[in-house]
Amino acid sequence: MMGPAHSLSGAAAWLAVGAVAAGMHHPMPWPTLVVGALICAGAALAPDLDHKPATISRAFGPLSRGLCEIVEKLSLGVYNATRMKGDPHRNGGHRTLTHTLVWAVGCGAGASAIATYGGRWGVLGVLFVHLVLAVDGLLWKEVKGGHHLLVWLLGAAGSWLLAGILNDPGMGQSWLFTQPDQHYLWIGVPVALGALVHCLGDALTVSGCPILWPLPIGRKRWYPIGTPHFMRFKAGGWVELKVLMPLFMGIGGVSCAAALGLIGG
Repeated sequence: MMGPAHSLSGAAAWLAVGAVAAGMHHPMPWPTLVVGALICAGAALAPDLDHKPATISRAFGPLSRGLCEIVEKLSLGVYNATRMKGDPHRNGGHRTLTHTLVWAVGCGAGASAIATYGGRWGVLGVLFVHLVLAVDGLLWKEVKGGHHLLVWLLGAAGSWLLAGILNDPGMGQSWLFTQPDQHYLWIGVPVALGALVHCLGDALTVSGCPILWPLPIGRKRWYPIGTPHFMRFKAGGWVELKVLMPLFMGIGGVSCAAALGLIGG
């Protein structure tokens, strides 16, 4: 899928988690719901760090473009080192290492560690990166062709504001993990969820996605998991734009209302 659909699916996924949590009588404070949705929307773009034309490769200028090249080469190296006889030869690393469950869990664990042990600056760093990506994904029409300095300033201001709100007792720093040394540990959950939702979205397209690597399936270790071929669609096509994106918006809206207790029991 394309960037806007990935970001929408990420936000909708976290809002759905919020609705489920409310239904299980463990509701999220509203800052957790908002921050988690924004982080998940941004994280849903992150697996495409192995793809030079992707939104994330342009999000932070030369820094992200350079990182994109490194990750693409790393992904290709891992692919070649672990592929089986049934895996085809590849010239690029797109949709390999960063499109796996292993990568999603690793990113989530890393974000949790940074937020938990890095203190306020660690939280700010995680928020800033993902808020910039979320703005790029969710407001792609508004920022397209614009100067990224404005997006960075918006991300910085939003991160500072939201980190300050979360820092107040009872406003979400200890949601899910309640011990004093576990504050902000939950921040890795929307990061991992966003990456996983990205993979599931790509699994709906014609190329599939090797989510289950390194588990061997048949003669392949990089087996492209996906729906039956007749159900798959081309990225950026009418199914994505006219069906999935409105569906994600609808799911997000209903889930948000349920998470905030505006509907349901």
